[in-house]
This record gives sequence, structure tokens and C-alpha cells, in this order.
Amino acid sequence: MNFDLTKLLRPHIAELQPYTSARDEYTGKIGVFLDANENPYGSITDQDYNRYPDPYQQELKEKISEIKKVDPSQIFLGNGSDEAIDLLFRAFCNPGKDNVILLPPTYGMYEVSASINDIETRKVALTSDFQLQPEKIIGATDEHSKIIFVCSPNNPSGNKLKREEIRFLLKNFNGVVVVDEAYIDFNDEPSFTTELEEFPNLLVIQTFSKAWGLASLRLGMAFGSKEIIRILNRIKPPYNISGLTQETVLRAMDNYGKVQKMIREILSEREFLKEKLGQLPFIQHIFPSHANFLLVKMPHATEVYNELIEQKVIVRNRSKVLLCEDCLRISVGTRSENEAFIQALKKVASKTV
Repeated sequence: MNFDLTKLLRPHIAELQPYTSARDEYTGKIGVFLDANENPYGSITDQDYNRYPDPYQQELKEKISEIKKVDPSQIFLGNGSDEAIDLLFRAFCNPGKDNVILLPPTYGMYEVSASINDIETRKVALTSDFQLQPEKIIGATDEHSKIIFVCSPNNPSGNKLKREEIRFLLKNFNGVVVVDEAYIDFNDEPSFTTELEEFPNLLVIQTFSKAWGLASLRLGMAFGSKEIIRILNRIKPPYNISGLTQETVLRAMDNYGKVQKMIREILSEREFLKEKLGQLPFIQHIFPSHANFLLVKMPHATEVYNELIEQKVIVRNRSKVLLCEDCLRISVGTRSENEAFIQALKKVASKTV
């Protein structure tokens, strides 16, 4: 396969002259800054946030590069992973003309972004055990298919997808294959970032929201070829990552040992939750998980979900999602949260199941 990124791009994006910010023109930190119409007297807070942040987050990317083993020029940072997803539509998909391939059940934001950008979605369902149908996926594409979105470990099912089947898509699709690895830290396989050099049409998405516990800061990562990352940087808003977020994450990354400790605890609690759920006679199936949640099938799941809310125990009802009928998605909590959930579930089930 001869992958030609220039042919995949929307023509006007290839010609686009990006906005040039003040911090593009001078990247130093020392000087008399009279170029960006900032407040020279500081901020109303105790800390000074009066200066615009680095628009390309270079220092943060260097730090991420050390942990992820990916060159900084192959890293894009977005306001959550959703920003990278939206920018992919803007870069590659002509509204009302092009299409993308979705593999339900999957992360819902792919379809929302497609709708916002007026892009057709073609859906090829996963199998009953939530695996890909590679030949059918390629068969659903045509000359206007620009992106295939693959979520692994998958949301909402929690399982990892077969690596060779993802590689089949990368080898046989002349467009961008997005591998969304939001839950990669809970998986037992290496990230697809290890295969960036082999596949120029690969874009890997990860996040700081899950294992790192930084959901409130809204920081997502995308890893790809230098050419794809250059395009995303060209069309993103000038200062899409706040200075406060950059500073906070930079400090947090010095404590990578804590992240690994939290991952081990979550994995241990996932097994505890799986064991306790498996002891309940009304639980019909607990799907295999390589994420920080479990998908669980039970009778009258919607009624159970509503009753749990009355107990102030909030899970996610996935009953209306393809292949997830009568299923609840349960995030792994702390031991006390997991025990409270099990007790509430037993109480609710005695009335509804």
C-alpha cells in the first residue's frame, strides 16, 4: 500500500496558512514582552497567569517523549482526546462527501464529531464477543472513506481487540486508522505507538484522564507520523492547552511511580469487583476487561440502573447500545466504593430481578 497523505487531505487544508500567534514568533521566556497585548501587571490571582502559554507545549512533549518513547515531533496534545478526534474530521473529511468507518459498540464521540462535521458514518458491528470483522470493514470502504476508528481496549465492552486484525486494517486501508488507547494502561499488551514507524497511516490516541487521574485538566495525546502531527498543529486553536494544565502535568510526570501504583490498585480492585459480581446469582455475564471498568449483563438492567441512582450509586446504563442489551458498565472504584456498590446492587436486585 502506497499511503499518500497529501491525497487524503482536504485541498484547502493543504493550502491553509495557519494563524501565527505572538508566541510563535518569539519562544524565549526572558525579555520585554510587548507583543501580545497581555496585562503587564500580572494576574488577579496569587500566581501570574498573564502571559500566553507555549502554543506547542514543547517542554511537556519532551517529558511525555521520555515516558512514551515517541519523538516529540510525533506528539499532538489536545483539550482532551476529543479535540484530536474533531481535528481529524476537519483535516481529512469533506462535509457531505466523505465518510468514516465506525465499529459499534464503541466510543460515542466518534459519531457525534462526524455529525457535527456533516460526515457520513458507515458502521460495521463487532462480533458477538466484541472483536473486529476485518474483511467486512475493508469491504465497507470506498474512495471517499478517510478514517477508521478502532477503540482498544474497547469502550463500552472493555476487551482488547486482536492486534493482527488491527494490523490488517492498517495494511489494507489507504486512509487513517485511529487506534484509541484511552485504556491502554490497564491492558497487558504494548501500545500501538511501538508501530508508528511501520504504519504512516496510524494515529494512536491516549489520555491523561484515566490512569493518571487528571480528567479535570482535559489533556489528550495523539501519536502519529510527523506529517500527520504537523497537520493537526496547523489547524488547532493557537493556545489549546492552558499554561496551568501544562505546568500541573509537567510536575505530575515526575511522580510516575504513583501512577503505576494506582494502576496496580485498580487492576486488583477490578478482580475483586469481578469476583463479588460473579457470586451474585442474577448476574448473567461479566465480559472480559482490559480496562478500568466491567460490562455486566443482568435482567432488567435499566430498572436496576434507576434504582441504583435512588441509592446514589451511579453506573452507566448501556442497555440501548448495540450488543449490550441489559448491560451496565461499572467503573472500578476504591474498595469502599466497590463494596458499597455490591451492597446497593444486592438491595436493588431483591426488588427488581
